[in-house]
Amino acid sequence: MDDSLRERKKRQTRQALAAAALRLFTEQGYERTTVAQIAAAADVSVRTLFNHFPTKDDVLFGNDEHAAEIPVRVIAGRRPRESVSALLVRAYEEMLADNRVNGLGTDTAVLAGYVRLVTTVPALQARALRSNHQLQRRMAYALVEVAPELDLVGAAAMIGAVAGAAQAAAFMSMELGQSDRQFWAALRRGVETAVRGAAHPPRR
Repeated sequence: MDDSLRERKKRQTRQALAAAALRLFTEQGYERTTVAQIAAAADVSVRTLFNHFPTKDDVLFGNDEHAAEIPVRVIAGRRPRESVSALLVRAYEEMLADNRVNGLGTDTAVLAGYVRLVTTVPALQARALRSNHQLQRRMAYALVEVAPELDLVGAAAMIGAVAGAAQAAAFMSMELGQSDRQFWAALRRGVETAVRGAAHPPRR
C-alpha cells in the first residue's frame, strides 16, 4: 500500500470514529458511551481505535496537532509586505478550509453537535479550553517571529480577539439555523471583523 493510500485510509478511519463518537455522545451521553461502543459503531476493533486515539475524548480532539500546524505554518511563511491583519485572515482561512481539522468534515449540523458537546460536557469543556489555549499560544509565538514590532502580549491579544470573534459569529450562525455556506461565511466574517480592529495594534 503506497503512502497516499495508507494516509487516506487512516484519515477515513479517524473520521468514521469521530462521527460515531459524536453520534453516540449526543444520543446517550458522553459518560455512558464506551470506547467499545464507538469502535463497534465505526465497524473497527477497539485495538484499531486505540491505535488512532489514546483516550475517549481524543476521538473528538485527536487532530488538534494537525489543526495547530496549519496557522503556525502560514504565519511562519509571512509574505513580503503582507500586513499582520491579512496574515491572520489567511492563517485562519487555511485552517478552516482543511476538512481534517476536527475529523468531522464541514457539515454545519455535525459541527453544531460537536460544539454543543464541547461547550456543555465538563470533561470536554476543559479539553477544548486547553486545546484552544495551546493553539493560540503557538500562534502568538510564531507571530512575534515574523512581526518584531509586536511583543508576546500584543500578539496573544490579537489572536485571542480573532479566535473569539470567529467563535461568536459561528455560534450565532448555528443558533440561527443558517446553511453550511452561511455558516462558513459567518465564521470568516468574524475573523475579518476582529482583524480590522487589530489592524493598528498598540506598539510595545
